[in-house]
Amino acid sequence: MPNSIMVINPYWHSGTWVFDDPATGLVREPFVSGVPEMIDAVVKDIPDARKGFRLLFSAAPFPGYQKAFTRVCEEFGGNWYACEDPKMEGWLCPALFKYFDNAPETLYARAEAIGRALTPGRVNASLQSPRSPRKPPPSAGRPIQPTTPSR
Repeated sequence: MPNSIMVINPYWHSGTWVFDDPATGLVREPFVSGVPEMIDAVVKDIPDARKGFRLLFSAAPFPGYQKAFTRVCEEFGGNWYACEDPKMEGWLCPALFKYFDNAPETLYARAEAIGRALTPGRVNASLQSPRSPRKPPPSAGRPIQPTTPSR
């Protein structure tokens, strides 16, 4: 079974990381309670990340994932997740359920500059919008060529 990889584009607004996702009805959905610091650690090498970056995430490992976040517990309808290196914890609000029926035991993620390809070479994962039909994109199984962001 191919991986289901979700994609959002977080950006900095009003002192925290937020994201918009028209497919789920989320607008300026904030990351709170430790997650902004986790994001800061993941994007430290992405120039101008606060202007926006691509965040790929999945309940299953995928080629090139950067960090794994392990579910710690449920609280206030959301879930606490922890990572190692650096050791941190953060709370994901119930908006998580716009992407998953149940809170995954582990979340796998990768942060990239917008305009960068997921992984050079063959890709075995299909990029999907939340709750979209499970069909691979036309490029599935073909090499993806890295792109250069336009400035």
